[in-house]
Amino acid sequence: MKTVRKLAWPLIGLAAIVFSLYGLYHELHGLSAADFMASLEAVSLKSWLLAGAATLAAYAALAAYDHLALEHLGHKISLWFITVCSFTAYALSHTVGASVFSGAVVRYRAYGSKGLTAGETGILVAFCSFTFALGTLMLAAIVLLVEPEITARFATFLPIGASISTGLIILALIALYIVGSLVGFRPLHTRWFRLEYPKPSLALRQLVIAPVELIAAAGIIYFALPEAGNPGYMVILGVFLASFSAALLSHAPGGLGVLELVFIAALPEMDPAGVLAGLAIFRLFYLIVPFLIALTVVVIFERGQFLAGRKAEAGEKDGA
Repeated sequence: MKTVRKLAWPLIGLAAIVFSLYGLYHELHGLSAADFMASLEAVSLKSWLLAGAATLAAYAALAAYDHLALEHLGHKISLWFITVCSFTAYALSHTVGASVFSGAVVRYRAYGSKGLTAGETGILVAFCSFTFALGTLMLAAIVLLVEPEITARFATFLPIGASISTGLIILALIALYIVGSLVGFRPLHTRWFRLEYPKPSLALRQLVIAPVELIAAAGIIYFALPEAGNPGYMVILGVFLASFSAALLSHAPGGLGVLELVFIAALPEMDPAGVLAGLAIFRLFYLIVPFLIALTVVVIFERGQFLAGRKAEAGEKDGA
């Protein structure tokens, strides 16, 4: 049974990749490498710089996820350590896949060195995941209200009235969450940890920080896309929310194929080569470069932990 559980997520991720690549083949069968390279070369220096700035903003907001979670737990850790740990956890999990689990391992190793227990690390991961979900729902509601016809892009067309109603219901549920924080609902008890409602000030900051991260991440793609046929930022944001959520749920490493398939299918008015080039820049800035930096951070951290352990062992022997 344990073997089945271990293999489940990798198999799901592999199936998602195969399905997405098959779909992409049919979407892009007429696209040549020359078309893709021409679209990539057509991206202006200004667009590259704006995409880079959006990446920095996105990862800064992700660090704030951890900062809020640690404040909720009552732990005070240096902002620099939180920033490095959060960056490493998200850079690895976004690329490796199964983000909740891979990010939890990194945080357990890092924050454990600062005194957090396994249960507290679990709460931190749950808090960060919920913050992301909260931001996704909030922005999805706003997109549905501003661009109610966007659902037609995903073959799930809803009448404009239904889209607006759905957006209002989502915002009402988020408002209920804030009310629950103000009132102070009872904490949730499990076998491993006790999950309490955050203070109102933390809940309100969640509603600011989570959208900032997603808005910036979508901005990377928006700035990298060509102007011809571009439907505007709100549509790009809506497509990003759908594609990134699908990529995370698929557990495919880096959302490989899933992100591209949803984006290209949802933007039929744009040149597929230009969309693919924009997504390549997104992968470079948001996934590949951070992943390489994160690997370096992990090696340096683990080396420091190993040397500290050896030093402690040597001190115990000398004391004996």
